[in-house]
Amino acid sequence: MKQIHLAAQLPAVQHTTVWSDPRSGSQIDLDSFVRLAQTAERGRFDFFFLSEGLRLREHKGRIHDLDVVGRPESLTVLSALAAVTTHLGLAATVNSTFNEPYEVARRLATLDHLSEGRAAWNVVTSFDAFTGENFRRGGFLDEADRYTRAAEFLHTARELWDSWAPGDVRADQDAGEFVPAGVGAFEHRGQHFDIAGRFNTPRGPQGHPVIIQAGESDEGREFAASDADVIFSRYDEPGPARAFYRDVKGRLAKYGRAPEDLKIIPSATYVLGDTAEEAAERAAQITRAQIGPQTALTLLEAVWGRDLSAYDPDGPLPDIDPVPDSLVLKGHTQYRKDRDSRAREWRELAAARGLSIRELVIEVAGRQTFVGTPRTVADAIDDFVQSDAADGFVLVPHLTPGGLDELVDKVVPLLQEKGVYRTEYSGSTLRDHLGLKPPRRTPATRAAEEAS
Repeated sequence: MKQIHLAAQLPAVQHTTVWSDPRSGSQIDLDSFVRLAQTAERGRFDFFFLSEGLRLREHKGRIHDLDVVGRPESLTVLSALAAVTTHLGLAATVNSTFNEPYEVARRLATLDHLSEGRAAWNVVTSFDAFTGENFRRGGFLDEADRYTRAAEFLHTARELWDSWAPGDVRADQDAGEFVPAGVGAFEHRGQHFDIAGRFNTPRGPQGHPVIIQAGESDEGREFAASDADVIFSRYDEPGPARAFYRDVKGRLAKYGRAPEDLKIIPSATYVLGDTAEEAAERAAQITRAQIGPQTALTLLEAVWGRDLSAYDPDGPLPDIDPVPDSLVLKGHTQYRKDRDSRAREWRELAAARGLSIRELVIEVAGRQTFVGTPRTVADAIDDFVQSDAADGFVLVPHLTPGGLDELVDKVVPLLQEKGVYRTEYSGSTLRDHLGLKPPRRTPATRAAEEAS
């Protein structure tokens, strides 16, 4: 039987969090991060994940405040969490479009040291001039080149980590130990980066942090197959999930990798109840709280590219056509492409089922992944993994910081009882938790070592 991998995510700039619930807490205060991370560790989760955003979303020219306005920087938060956890992996999203390899490699190597080998990097890209304005760079990079830059960015970071070989030490004159002469020296000449110098952070316990990728495009899948340890997925239905799983795993062999070298982990939500009926009722209440009237209109406007504020969220879809090149919701990638075809699909679904605007948006953007009793949810998670639709899940609670408690207390013991989930951590690093091999050293580094 396959062992299930679980991770937890603090909800970010989506409509997941139910702010109207009195138990909903801050997404800025350190206590919220600590509570959720320690619950994940109590549940023997592989890692705790933080997403990132480099600019606040804007809707029709105003700050979009229906989700979350303002978030702390991920690596800083995870460095604090390293002090209050002992086994839990710590995964940060860091952008490869508006950062530089030296500073990112240094910060991640530092987190790997502080956490004793629990750091992970979710490598993402940005496509738009809207985000780039914060960096005085605008849309400096064509969207087609973003994965080219990301691949070179990651390769450069690996060269920096590899500039310290295993066993290299810091200079310690009192102890009579010195850094060997070549340690930290690097030189990279490429299309996007032309840098040389000496990297000043020793190699972390994992060698390289665990690399995560979230691309859905063909370029993203290829990038993950060639260079990632984990790929996130948006597929939470068995059929499409199995097709994605086969496709991505099938790309590994050409890079000299085995299927187990890359873990496929989609995000998932959940609602529990003592009975199936109670769980379904709770799920309906939570979903309606997540997608209120204004959120429903906002997401419809993101597809239509128009101001639809005159329309009743509980009424029918607008009888006007979308504006294909208009973005009324900036900083949101989900409804950016293929908006004409998406609008046609939504119209057909609404007409076939007699759905209002809000009911439609709930149907297409608010469905909960797992709904049921703890036993049925545990069985569903296990079936999903055993049928090769995924290797595990990133679980996203609808409440911060206490939303994970019920699942850890009621579902995790059932998975352990089935023998498909750990009862204790068997290693100290995130690579141990995920069953990953040591990272491959870059060809340039291997050649330099052989020459010396």
